[in-house]
Amino acid sequence: MKKFIFLSVLIISTTFSSCKEVKKAPEGPTQMEKVMAIHDEVMPKMGTIGKLVGELKAKVDTTEMGQKYEVAMKDLQEANTAMMDWMKDFGDRFNSDEILNGKELSEEKQQWLDEEEEKVKVVKEKINGSIERAQTLLAKDTVQ
Repeated sequence: MKKFIFLSVLIISTTFSSCKEVKKAPEGPTQMEKVMAIHDEVMPKMGTIGKLVGELKAKVDTTEMGQKYEVAMKDLQEANTAMMDWMKDFGDRFNSDEILNGKELSEEKQQWLDEEEEKVKVVKEKINGSIERAQTLLAKDTVQ
């Protein structure tokens, strides 16, 4: 009789434990990881921006070409400022647990993350575009 009760309890507990909803780990990167990946992709380019600003600054003057250098330099500086502003705003909205450890976000913070993802994509475009335009302008100068 004791064996029967033991087996019954064992079968019932096994049945219930197997019926529990299994929480699967999300497949692929989370949205937070995607946002941080964009940041991590463009952040190393900040050094390139500084180098290009230095090269362009030396060439700025009142000539037509000098003015083009100034526009390209300001474009790079704006991209740099956009990145710094984005990082500050992002850090103000999310804590390290949410950023680094995948802590679940409130509904409001999820909306913020959606906004921040769009913002960091714009920052990425500004950084890549300004670098490309500056490098193209400087390359034309060396060809002439």
